Amino acid sequence: MSQFINAKDTLVTDAIDGLLETSGGGLVRLDGYQHIKVVMRADWDKSKVALISGGGSGHEPAHAGFVGAGMLTAAVCGEVFASPSVDAVLAGILAVTGQAGCLLIVKNYTGDRLNYGLAAERARAFGLKVAMVVVDDDIALPHLPQPRGVAGTLFVHKIAGSLAEQGADLDALVEAATRTISSMASIGMSLDTCTVPGSAKEERIPAGKAELGLGIHGEAGVQQVLFAGAAGAMDMVLDKLGAKIGSGAHVAILNNLGATTPLEMSVLAHELATSPKAQNIKHIIGPAPLMTSLDMHGFSVSILPLDAENSAHLAAPVALPAWPGMQAITPVRTLPLPDGLSPIKPIPSANEKTAKVIAHCCDLLIAAENDLNLLDAKSGDGDTGSTLATAARALKGALTRMPLADHTQLFRAVSNELSQTMGGSSGVILAIFFGATGDACANGKPNAKALLVGLERISQVGGAALGDRTMIDALDPALRALPQGFAKAAAAARKGADSTAAMGRANAGRASYVPEENLIGHNDPGAEAVARLFEGLAKAM
Repeated sequence: MSQFINAKDTLVTDAIDGLLETSGGGLVRLDGYQHIKVVMRADWDKSKVALISGGGSGHEPAHAGFVGAGMLTAAVCGEVFASPSVDAVLAGILAVTGQAGCLLIVKNYTGDRLNYGLAAERARAFGLKVAMVVVDDDIALPHLPQPRGVAGTLFVHKIAGSLAEQGADLDALVEAATRTISSMASIGMSLDTCTVPGSAKEERIPAGKAELGLGIHGEAGVQQVLFAGAAGAMDMVLDKLGAKIGSGAHVAILNNLGATTPLEMSVLAHELATSPKAQNIKHIIGPAPLMTSLDMHGFSVSILPLDAENSAHLAAPVALPAWPGMQAITPVRTLPLPDGLSPIKPIPSANEKTAKVIAHCCDLLIAAENDLNLLDAKSGDGDTGSTLATAARALKGALTRMPLADHTQLFRAVSNELSQTMGGSSGVILAIFFGATGDACANGKPNAKALLVGLERISQVGGAALGDRTMIDALDPALRALPQGFAKAAAAARKGADSTAAMGRANAGRASYVPEENLIGHNDPGAEAVARLFEGLAKAM
C-alpha cells in the first residue's frame, strides 16, 4: 500500500518537524534525533508542574498534538507503536522539570511502564520531584490484570493540564489524575486493521464483520461480531460500557481511530446522542481523531463521570487545534422552512394512461440503478444511477398528487418534485428542463416542440451542447426524432448514447475532470439513462 511518506526510518522525525513547522512557533524539540524525539512548549519556564506523556508514534494527534498551555508540557515520541527509550524520557524530564516537579502520564503497556519508570528513578537521583500515573481505561478484557491505556488518557491530559496551568502542586495533580483514571472506561470497534509502515497489512476482519475491543496498536479485538451499521455498532459499544455509566452526568470522548470519515463519525455521534443506553452522557468531546491507530477504520468511546471540578477543567479552553473542546449534547433544533420555498401545490387530476407512462419511466430508471452507477464510476463519482433511482421512486410515490390530466401543469409539477427530491446537478438540470417545457406548453406549443424548448433551456443554463459527452448527446436526437414515433426516438437516443463512448473528452459535467483513458469505451451514464428510457418506452408503446 502506497503512503505519503519518504522512508520508514525518517517517518516519525519528518512528521514531528512538520508539526513544529506548522505550530506558529508554539512548539520546539530537543536536538536529539534520531533516538531522542521530545516535543516541548516553546514558552515553558519551569515555574509550574510539568506534564509529560508520550509513547509510540502512530496515534497522532496524541501525544505531541496536545502539547501546549493547559495540557501537556512535553511529549516523548517513540517509533511507530514502539515505546521511547529511557534516555529519551529522561531527556524530556530534565528539559522541563523545575522545583514544582513533573508528572508522567503513562499508558499501561509494558514498554512504556518500564522506560518511563526507570527514567523517573534516574531523574529522582538528580533530586527532581517526579511522579507517575498509569492509565488503564480499556475494558475490552475485563479480567486482564493489566488493562491497556487507550483514549481515556486524554481525560487525564486535560484535567491535570488545567490544574497545572492554574498552579496546583504535584500532589494535587497526582490525586486528580488517579481519581480520573479510576472512574473512566473505554472500548473501541473497527471494520479494518491498520497499516503499519513497512509491514504487510493483516487482513483478519472479513467483510460483514467488525472487531470489538481491539487495541490501538492493531492488536486483535476480544471478538468479531456481525456488523449491522452505525446504530448496531454504537449499541454494542455502549452495552459494554453500561456497567461503568452510573447515575449522574457523564462525558464521552468519541474518538476516530484514524480512517473513519467525518461523515461516519457524525452518524456515530448521532447514535450516541440518541441511544437510551447513553441517557447519562450529557457532554461530548469530539467526534474527532484524538488517539488514532494509524489508518484504522474504527472508533472508540471513553466515558467519565462529571462533577463540578472535572467539568470545569475539561471545559477550560486551550489553543490547540487538535483539541475539539467539550460540548453539551443537545436535541436537534429545527426552524420552519422560509415562506416561498414550497411551490404552489397543483390540483391533482387523474389520467390512467399518463400515470402508467410515468410509472413505467420510473421503473426503468430504478431497474438501471446499478448499471448506471457502475458506468458513472468510470467517469464520475458512481452515483448517477442512485440519483436517478431516488428521484424516480419519489416521483412514482407522488403520482396521486400530480395533475395528470393537464400536461402544462404536469410538467411544472414534475419540475417541482425533482427540484426537491433529486440531488446533484442532474436534479437541477431536469427540474429546469421540465419547468421550461411546462412554460412552453402554457404558451401554446405542442408537447414535442415544448420538450425542445426545455432542451434548449438546459443547454443554455448548464453550458452543455451536442458533442460535449452529456445526456444531451442522447436527449437531443431523441426529442428531434420523437414526432416520428417512439421507435425512431429510441434508435436516435441509442445512437447518441453509444457515440459518447468514442468521446475522449467531456466539455461539461464531472467527466470533464477525468482523463481520456477513463472515458474511451464507456458510454456517458446520463446519455445511457436517456437511451434506456426511450428504448423502454418504445417497447411499451
